[in-house]
Amino acid sequence: EMLYNMYSRYADSKGWKVKVLDLVPGAEAVGLNKATLQIEGRLAYGMLRSENGVHRLVRISPTDVKQRRHTTFAAVEVLPVLPDDIEVNLDMNDVRVDVYRSSGPGGQCVNTTDSAVRLTHMPTGIVVTCQNEKSQLQNKIAAMAVLRARLYEKMLAEQQAAEGAKRLAQIGSGDRSEKIRTYNGPQDRVTDHRIGLTLYKIDSIMDGDLDEIIDALLLAEQAEKLKALSEG
Repeated sequence: EMLYNMYSRYADSKGWKVKVLDLVPGAEAVGLNKATLQIEGRLAYGMLRSENGVHRLVRISPTDVKQRRHTTFAAVEVLPVLPDDIEVNLDMNDVRVDVYRSSGPGGQCVNTTDSAVRLTHMPTGIVVTCQNEKSQLQNKIAAMAVLRARLYEKMLAEQQAAEGAKRLAQIGSGDRSEKIRTYNGPQDRVTDHRIGLTLYKIDSIMDGDLDEIIDALLLAEQAEKLKALSEG
């Protein structure tokens, strides 16, 4: 939920449009188990794609009477909204479509009809859900867009692996095998581990002030590309 708020506020500061596709509450309605956002605006994907990866939070739990430190992790996946002219190998015979009653704040009648949609791509096991639109058809369309994007990213990753290519310094790589950033509340510190950047303004960052981090990541990526070109 903290990451959801952070990215929503960052998008607002850029004048980007934020559309909630799916929100799944956490256990006992604490926080969020999952959130899917569609963010539209100039350069949105290019600036946000470096957020791919595992984010680590260290904080004093507000529910722990002993005031102990707790560590939690959340994975972020950034996908482009694909234009219609990009071909994705998607056979609808491989997709199982399940509908169910929405539990989210999608609008009038959303909680009284089977409007939520779950798509399961059986060959890969990729599952996409959408429940925040008012109708089942709208939810299916939105879920299909996410599924196409995830399959496209998977296809690109497989092609790069086959060619022996490695993405640059994990910046925008989508490698979720290890943490990319730590938010340390007790020390008022945020560290991006890919470029060794540490900032002491966690409240500001969690409130959407991501410019310094994202700008540094983009500069690091450009430097890696120039280095690769000079060495090639």
